[in-house]
Formats: sequence, C-alpha cells, structure tokens
Amino acid sequence: MTIITSDVDLGQGGKRVVVKDTIDIAGLPTTAASAALAKAAPALRHADIVARTLQAGYHIVGKANLHELAFGMTGVNAWTGTPENPGYPELIPGGSSSGSAAAVAAGLADIGIGTDTGGSIRVPAACCGVYGLKPTFGRLGREGIMPAVSSLDCVGPLTTNLQDLVDFMAAVDPTFSVATAGKMASLGIISVDAESPILNGLKQQLDKVDIKKESVILPLMAEAFHGAMTVINRETYLACEALLGSGKVGDDVARRLRAAASTSDLELAEAERVRRAFTNEVDRLLMRHDYLILPTLPHFPMKTSEALAGRQDLNISLFVRPFNLSGHPALSIPLPSYQGLPVSMQVIGRSGDDAGVCRAGWQLMGQAVPPEATAKQQGGNHDAVRR
Repeated sequence: MTIITSDVDLGQGGKRVVVKDTIDIAGLPTTAASAALAKAAPALRHADIVARTLQAGYHIVGKANLHELAFGMTGVNAWTGTPENPGYPELIPGGSSSGSAAAVAAGLADIGIGTDTGGSIRVPAACCGVYGLKPTFGRLGREGIMPAVSSLDCVGPLTTNLQDLVDFMAAVDPTFSVATAGKMASLGIISVDAESPILNGLKQQLDKVDIKKESVILPLMAEAFHGAMTVINRETYLACEALLGSGKVGDDVARRLRAAASTSDLELAEAERVRRAFTNEVDRLLMRHDYLILPTLPHFPMKTSEALAGRQDLNISLFVRPFNLSGHPALSIPLPSYQGLPVSMQVIGRSGDDAGVCRAGWQLMGQAVPPEATAKQQGGNHDAVRR
C-alpha cells in the first residue's frame, strides 16, 4: 500500500502532494506506519512543512506509507503493507520514505514530502527512479515531524522532474532561488567502490557534460557512515524506546531498536568527532570544486521478496548516509536504467547551496536551466489518491 490515508483533501492547487506519515497534518493521527501508534491522537496543528505547502497553493491528497518508524532502508512494512515500486516492480521501493517515492513514481502525486535521516529520501528516490532532495540540515523546519529531536533528519521533496522539485522548494522557502546559483566550473568525482554498471552509467552521463572534472577521495567516508549509524541509533532509540514495550513494533524494527539500546556514550562521542572531521573534509573539497558527484547507491536494490523474507541492507545507504552526518545538501538524480535496474547520480553541494545543487542537476542532465523557479501552480488532476 502506497497511501495509508487517502481521505485527505487540503488546499486547492493543481499540484498534488502526499505527506510521509511521520509528519503532522492537523486532525489526523501520525502513526509512522506502526501498529504501536495506531491509536495515536489526531495532531492538533500542521507541521511547519505542511503549513508552508498549503500556503504555497499545493493540494495535499494523502498520507504516504513508510518503513515503520522511519527506521529501515528497504521500505517494506508488515502492518501497513509494502508500497510497490512502480518502475521496478520486483525491487524494493527503498526506505524509509517508500510511499512518498512510490506515489510520485506511480503518478498518484506530483510531489512526495519525505524525511531523510540516513538516506531516507535519496534511497527510495534512487530505487523508484525519481528525483529526491535532502536539503541542507536545518533549511526546512522540522516542527511537527517525528522524531521531534534529531541532529541528522531533513524534510524534503521527491518528484518525477527537476522543475517540480525546484518550484516546490522555492514555494516553501523564499530564500531558495536557482537564479542566484552560479554556473559550474569544476566537478569533484568521488572515487567509490560500486557495481560496474552503476559506475559506467554515471561515467556515460558525465562524459556528456563539458565541465572540468577531477577524481577525488573522501578518506573518512566509511567512518562517517558508521558515525551516522551511531547517531541515528542513539536518537531513534531515545525517541522510540517507549514503543518497544507495547509488543506491537514490527520484528525488523524491534530488533534494530533493541540493538541500538547498547549504543554507548563513548561511541557517540567518537561519532561526533567524525562528524566534525568529515564535515571539514567535505568543505575542503568544495573549496576546490563547485560540486561533488558520486552514485546514489553502491549496488542495485534487492528484490522485495528477499526483504519480506527478512533480509536487510543498511549498506545500500553507504553513499548517502555520510552527508546526513555532515549536513550538506544532496540531490539524487535518476539516470538511464541498466537492464531493467535503476541507476542514479548524487550531487553534493556546499552547505546552504541547495539551489545550486538543483541548478547543477539541470546542467549535468544536459537540460536548459530556467532563469528562475516560478513556483506558479499549473492546472492539474485534482482526483483524490486511491488506496
């Protein structure tokens, strides 16, 4: 099931939006797709991002499914059902914002609002073949989003095209403007170990672009991945530990939460040291290059049947999770598929340069860059999302 609440009809705009069910919509419970929160009281007010979306003239038509408690990368969910990956039906939709990505890919919505604590926008975007932006940490307010406290989590959009993504960002954030972003002069291509077809697909796309490129390394990438895992484990456990006693948390998430309980203060202190060092490492590279480029995923997504049988794959976030730790903006861009498998490219920019990252996306895909994001709502299909 892609949409878990379809009787939503807020706003009058032509562009349809689905909202991940970790984000409050006044009058509706926020269940985070968990039986442990099935009887949650309705939210008293809209989350900040929901209020901004409505003020900007968008039409909210549903609450999107997700990996339970936003604590998983496959996107499967035994309680609410698993969203089907529209473009790649045998493969996982990716987590945790699985429903947001799947709804957009299926044409049930123009914009999916998701959250990204360890790749949870970019991984499902890559799995489903859509665009997904993790903004700079703190750029979009998290008021009214579960968990209430996070040093990693960002709220952001998923779309089938870059124009819709840019228009949405400009509409909910007046400081966002692609017109102020400069033209690229140099790209740093991060050396990573990924499946050959993914690397080849990335190279083929980059070869089409006449921009100076240099192979670069981020020696602390692996440490940053593990540091981000440490931080998310501690913060998610603190946010969700009370739910474990209900006995209603799904087995896969319950196991991760129990394991997260053992995260030590020493491990957390080391993760914070890595956060500072890795952030500086990325910033130094971005002083030499306008943007950093790497694949979104290190390998192709597993089959949904494997995930439903209990297989996990946290390593699918190897190339995305480090930039949650550093807080830099990151955009996942779908590339031509390989033998029916999704391929994607990730663009990393300087902190605060979210618009530049999107402008770079246009240039990297060989598309003309519009002079400005209009944020004008075009007429569209107002039909409610069906379950």
